[in-house]
Amino acid sequence: MGASGVAVVIEDDDDIREVVHAVLEASGLEVYAAGNGVDGVDAVRLHNPDVITLDLGLPDIDGIEVTRRVREFSDAYIIMLTARAREVDTLQGLAIGADDFVTKPFRPRELLARVETLLRRPRGSKLLNSSGGSPTAEQPPTPNSPTGPTPVLPAAEPAGLEHNGLFLDVATRTTRVGTEEVQLTRTEFDLLQALMEAGRVVRSTTGLARWLHAREYETGGYVSESEERAIQVHIANLRRKLGDSAQSPRWVETVRGVGYRLAAKTSEN
Repeated sequence: MGASGVAVVIEDDDDIREVVHAVLEASGLEVYAAGNGVDGVDAVRLHNPDVITLDLGLPDIDGIEVTRRVREFSDAYIIMLTARAREVDTLQGLAIGADDFVTKPFRPRELLARVETLLRRPRGSKLLNSSGGSPTAEQPPTPNSPTGPTPVLPAAEPAGLEHNGLFLDVATRTTRVGTEEVQLTRTEFDLLQALMEAGRVVRSTTGLARWLHAREYETGGYVSESEERAIQVHIANLRRKLGDSAQSPRWVETVRGVGYRLAAKTSEN
């Protein structure tokens, strides 16, 4: 399946940069490349890409700093290319706004699959028909279910979801707590939408990881510890931005040993 859109490749190794550039370009993307972090940030600002591949070990500013700077003005998907020995850096990158990672050495086909997954990631109630085989997983509640979030109904069609004062506008992809807008990355928004549409149905960490990589129907497929930790980091980052608490959750509740679900409705809602 071909991709479409714009990509920026930020990689200091000439050989790897050329391979990634060729693979993404052959898939149908318009590709721009940079050999260091500063030029990479400039390229993102100039070309406004849909997706960025980012090497963590750059010669000037590292990939963590690149991610931090890019997130000040861009919501492009960011895929980090990282050595297995740099897992701490990988998790830090996810914590400040990266969306996914691929470990080196990697197969070009694997990288392309991750890119295409992000660019075609489904929205809506079909996000998580599988939750990794958890016995608690069921079909998401209907909009009228008392356990699910309350639809916000404008004149024409549903604009989004509301739960305990948290508003998610799917059409404009904006998030508000009360009247204050919260800036989320695309992956954070998608995970929050998935949890809000599922209501009180538990979504396993494994199921969420499969969904991120378009493997939601592979209930027997292997999910690595790193992939599960990536979900945990995304959820922690989401909570931090919302001002939520894992100990006394208002929105995202941890089901120990399983995964996550919406917290219960508060009395004032």
